[in-house]
Amino acid sequence: MNKPKNKAAVVKVKNDIEKSVLDFLKKGMDNEIFDAVLIPMKVPAGDSFAYVLIKDKSLLKDASYLPPVMPVQGANAVSSITRLGKGKMKIAAVLRPCETRATVELTKLGQTDLENIILISMDCPGVLPLSDFVKDPKKGMKLFDESIQKGEDKSMRPVCQICDKSSMVSGDIHIGTLGAKKDTFFVISNSNKGDEILSKLKISKKEDLDNWQSKVKNISEEKLKKRKNAHKTLKSKVGGLDNLLDTFSQCINCHNCMRVCPVCYCRLCYFDSDKVKHPSDDYLMRAEKTGSLRCPSDITLFQMGRMMHMSLSCVSCGMCEDACPMDIPVAQIFSMVADETQDLFDYVSGRDIEEPLPFVSYKEKELEEMEDAA
Repeated sequence: MNKPKNKAAVVKVKNDIEKSVLDFLKKGMDNEIFDAVLIPMKVPAGDSFAYVLIKDKSLLKDASYLPPVMPVQGANAVSSITRLGKGKMKIAAVLRPCETRATVELTKLGQTDLENIILISMDCPGVLPLSDFVKDPKKGMKLFDESIQKGEDKSMRPVCQICDKSSMVSGDIHIGTLGAKKDTFFVISNSNKGDEILSKLKISKKEDLDNWQSKVKNISEEKLKKRKNAHKTLKSKVGGLDNLLDTFSQCINCHNCMRVCPVCYCRLCYFDSDKVKHPSDDYLMRAEKTGSLRCPSDITLFQMGRMMHMSLSCVSCGMCEDACPMDIPVAQIFSMVADETQDLFDYVSGRDIEEPLPFVSYKEKELEEMEDAA
């Protein structure tokens, strides 16, 4: 995929931006550019959202391109419909930037096939903590709308408040609202697929992207400062063996964090396998050596093992923290570790589909560079 050009198309907002974005998607279906749209939609109970593969374009009116919560990671949805092959349908997948980045990582790992997928992202203000939203969905919707209008992120999840990649473009088309004139939004093409779609819809790329790029840069720099400060504070609390053990001591070994993580893609995790189901005599032997043995055991081993497995592909989406029933700041810890790990390899997860994963590429002096960085 290419880098965003300096020109973008501008679309006028008729009623509100969500309806205008949905109209854009409907035109894509009307013109047979794509056969279906994968997009969040409010569940019948009205207290959450789910990804829905929409084939009947009349149902798009009930979809939401920017829902207030993220109960399912969009990369998992894309993977579920493509991991066994590209399929015959052309599908527009509407995802947040962290979801698009996770999809790119899964593609590198052979878990998705993007040949017939058009990735559409948007400037993301973040999402509310899922547990807060489900308690009072009406209040949550109002709070989310007010936060967007005021440009505030205090109500958003902790990882969203320090996300410096909330407008990163790694898909085919990006919906840009930052720096746009009143009652308009940018449609930014980032690939040949994107260019082809705009051409078929007869939408010209005439508008300079300077305002959008300037706004994105300012927000990203501000968020990066907050991110570094937040990680510095977090490290003082969880850094060191004793602090880390204390932090993860609340873990009940439910593995919810692993199940919702888009880049924990193994069909059978080692920590769910028979390899960690020992005979009773083994447990008694360990208890005898230390005087006691916590059940379930090896909680810290699970967290550390998962961290080592996926830190290079972590996109800081926050799903793990939303899923934790014990309110452990899993996403914040993993984001901190992922930043440090990815920095060692000058790698940003999901930044570019052509950028190889660090553990499958080799540089002659790579180990020396890591030693210097350490």
